[in-house]
Amino acid sequence: MENKIYNLYLPLIKIKQIKMKKLIILAIVFSAVLVSCKEKKKVEVKEEVEVIKTASDLNNVDLTASVLNWKGAKPTGEHNGTVTLKSGGILIEDGVITAGEFVVDMNTITDLDMKGKPGAGKIEGHLKSADFFEVEVYPTAKFVITKIEENGNKLDVTGNLNIKDVTKSITIPATFSEVDGIYVFKSDNFNIDRADFNVKYKSKKFFDNLKDKFVNDLVELSFEVKTTK
Repeated sequence: MENKIYNLYLPLIKIKQIKMKKLIILAIVFSAVLVSCKEKKKVEVKEEVEVIKTASDLNNVDLTASVLNWKGAKPTGEHNGTVTLKSGGILIEDGVITAGEFVVDMNTITDLDMKGKPGAGKIEGHLKSADFFEVEVYPTAKFVITKIEENGNKLDVTGNLNIKDVTKSITIPATFSEVDGIYVFKSDNFNIDRADFNVKYKSKKFFDNLKDKFVNDLVELSFEVKTTK
């Protein structure tokens, strides 16, 4: 009799077990998302500061080997790519970087995750449009180093970041090294809030009721800049 009752309720027990497993998986995924959101912090933005030492006229940056990497995301996925430099200079004194200026050619925004697919061109065109960086009006962006401080085996590099019609001072971690006469400035990944630079498309800071149709405000960037030999 007991076996019959057990067999009768067995399907219900299995359904409950499956539901419990699904809830556990959802809880794990949700926890991972929360952790990742906490870890992804933006750099602090401050008002533009005076540039005391300039490197704008040096033109000693290897434009073919230097790049600004980017990554953006929305609820349905993310895209990443590169932007090349239009010009740049790094001032080196006694083997140490003391100033720098990197001018980014916004017309070269390239999507890499969909490279070779029709969607890549669509993404690139949208990023260049007035929805995002309005490249026709603002063809370049720029990062001008204003201060460098040692921080362990890294450098805290402060500079004026100009995007569109906004310029803000930010501080990013970076390294500076030399190999065979070529100097390399390489930043860690850092996150800017595009809303700070007047990039409004589907931003929760500018629009209500977007639900899951928003685009993340945080954009991940990193510089890798090499000098000519």
